[in-house]
Amino acid sequence: MHDSTSLPLEADDAPGLGRGTVALMAAAAGLSVASIYYNQPMLGILARRFAADPSAVSWVAVLTQLGYAAGLLLLAPLGDRFERRALVGLTSLALAVALMAAAFTPGLGLLLVASLLIGLLATVAQQIVPMAAQLAGEERRGSVVGTVMAGLLAGILLSRTISGLVAEYGDWRAMFGGAGLAVAAMSAVLLARLPRVAPVTRLSYPAMLASLGRLYAAHASLRRAGLVQGLLFGAFVAFWSDLAIFLEKPPFAQGSAVAGLLGLVGLAGVAAAPLAGRLADRSGKGRLVAWGAAGVAAGFGLLWLFPASWAALIAAIVLMDVGLQAAMVANQARVYALDATARSRLNTVFMTVMFVGGALGTAVGARVFAAWGWAGVCALGLACGLGALAVEVRGAARS
Repeated sequence: MHDSTSLPLEADDAPGLGRGTVALMAAAAGLSVASIYYNQPMLGILARRFAADPSAVSWVAVLTQLGYAAGLLLLAPLGDRFERRALVGLTSLALAVALMAAAFTPGLGLLLVASLLIGLLATVAQQIVPMAAQLAGEERRGSVVGTVMAGLLAGILLSRTISGLVAEYGDWRAMFGGAGLAVAAMSAVLLARLPRVAPVTRLSYPAMLASLGRLYAAHASLRRAGLVQGLLFGAFVAFWSDLAIFLEKPPFAQGSAVAGLLGLVGLAGVAAAPLAGRLADRSGKGRLVAWGAAGVAAGFGLLWLFPASWAALIAAIVLMDVGLQAAMVANQARVYALDATARSRLNTVFMTVMFVGGALGTAVGARVFAAWGWAGVCALGLACGLGALAVEVRGAARS
């Protein structure tokens, strides 16, 4: 969607995107997105600290997620309009301030406000990924995006474990305060080390928001990528939302701690993301998306066939994580290639559709689990995986 508001694409030829810069961006993405998950293991502690009902304290996590959703829509597109290095650095600094505010809040009400701001500003991670794609150039885009996404996924996976340990053996304020100091230090490094990336459009902020719908309507491959990733993410979230309850019952009879430790198996997805990026660069993005969807479907198939097997459970988690990340990296690389003047807005559309899929997966998965148990969740995940595969294959045949 090029028009008279587009600016010269200086950033695609920017030198110096070496391994150190890519690693810095991966670390920054992971540290930023981790901010929205620190509070989840601490909700019980917060309820006791503020002598509040657990249902009231649960709004700490809810408002953080709502803030992130709002940030995807309202802040993530700004990367197309403003110089990216300054935008990323200053947004990271604002996130650090929000985390420190949470650490020093005197009451639950102000903590809720701080939580909303943390979620809103943590979407700086979704400014970093399009920035990496813009700096990389076409021949390296998949590999670079894959590495940055590996950092983002590591932040998601490790944040709950770190937060739980700090809150258990230290103090919940120390968790927020330490995270704030870490993000503040990272913002200084980002401002000093990232290359300058000029804006790519002159569109006003209202016009940028209005362009999101036009981008969705204009690009069939964007719609396909969003639908595929939404189906896969919905299945993934449905699995993890119901896993702890499933494990409490025979034959496993394990507590929620085991479900949390199983999340570390997802580090396989972290290792797979850079490899997926290189494969996307070399062997075709559509093929990798199809393989990823097939992997997710195979994981749920294993769970359905062997519901009482630890080996099947662990193998299924690996298949789901690797499949989801492979499809994610390939889809993002494909989306970023659609329009060099709108990468942040394309990412906003893609991620919004994906998160809608995740929300639906959570809601539908809970109802399916209540009605048909674990077999119903497995059937739902298998259907989503096969549906995503069918959408990708059909779309590729038409294009």
